[in-house]
Amino acid sequence: MTKKTSNTFVSAEKPFNHLPLLPPAREKIETLNVLRQLVHSSVALAELKGLANTLPNPHILLNAVILKEAKASSEIENVITTQDKLYQALSAKGIEIDVATKEVLRYREAVLFGFHLIEKKEFINTNAIISIQKILEESNAGIRKLPGTALRNASTGQVIYTPPDNHESILRLMKNLEEYLNEKDDLSPLVKLAVQHYQFESIHPFYDGNGRTGRIINVLYLVLHGLLASPILYLSAYIIANKAAYYRLLQEVRSTGNWEEWVLYILKGIEQTARETISQIALINNLFKKTQEKIKTISPKSYNKELLEILFEHPYSKIEYLTERLNISRITASKYLKVLEKMGIVESRKVWKETLYINTQLFDLLKK
Repeated sequence: MTKKTSNTFVSAEKPFNHLPLLPPAREKIETLNVLRQLVHSSVALAELKGLANTLPNPHILLNAVILKEAKASSEIENVITTQDKLYQALSAKGIEIDVATKEVLRYREAVLFGFHLIEKKEFINTNAIISIQKILEESNAGIRKLPGTALRNASTGQVIYTPPDNHESILRLMKNLEEYLNEKDDLSPLVKLAVQHYQFESIHPFYDGNGRTGRIINVLYLVLHGLLASPILYLSAYIIANKAAYYRLLQEVRSTGNWEEWVLYILKGIEQTARETISQIALINNLFKKTQEKIKTISPKSYNKELLEILFEHPYSKIEYLTERLNISRITASKYLKVLEKMGIVESRKVWKETLYINTQLFDLLKK
């Protein structure tokens, strides 16, 4: 089976399938330029981790970012859906869900699976990676056993890179990667994140789903090493915006050993994405406070902090969310939501057989 990649490579290098084990020489990945950028990236990520705790409910950001990441990461593989379809599929039972939306929701499921696994076991191993890919692809194929996989130029069909195709070699490389992922040493985890991502994509261990699986490993790696409390870094948008450089620099590591530019690319992506998420946290917090004050001013008896958290945790809410979390009747829940709709805080929409209540201002904020 072959996988086609973007035609954004500058040139096609001679194919090869020998991939050295990790780690690369330290002087290649820990240059002066890398160390300078590392300071900025580390500060931004630490600030993000701290500010995430200022949200009234951590699930507000977690749910939003995972869904955005799932959507963007899938777009890289030309799987396209909308935020509206995703939230409808999560909230409305019985509606018909198109193939692309189902695929993006599987990405969300795979991220959450990996996150809960790390919380429980505090490591990432090959079996966990196989389980993540299995969820993504709904496939039991596992690690590649058949030769013939090649990454090709999407326009010309020319082979760009041939990953290792001996099953034993792939298993050995994955075992080495597993050790690298979990090892704690004096090298920055952010630098190691760039290294492990290159290595995983170059091993290309699966018949399909390597790109998305690799991007899930990235954010799980940050959680594993305590740099984030949950998978809230949204890297795929950065890769989409800088897709040509992503593929070019991956290939330069393979063909010329240019580790520095690749590591800098990833570090800059971490800094930029962390800063954008920090700004989004500020906007969410501000909207939460404004909404809180609006309810208190217009209808103090209707104010319930946990109810408001539900509306922010689930931009598309429904009566069942309130009855389950607040332990109230459907009549009472319906009354609350109708009052909030009159205030302009939510907007009701009939989807299939259910009525969903959309936190429109939050939904618009999350779409950006």
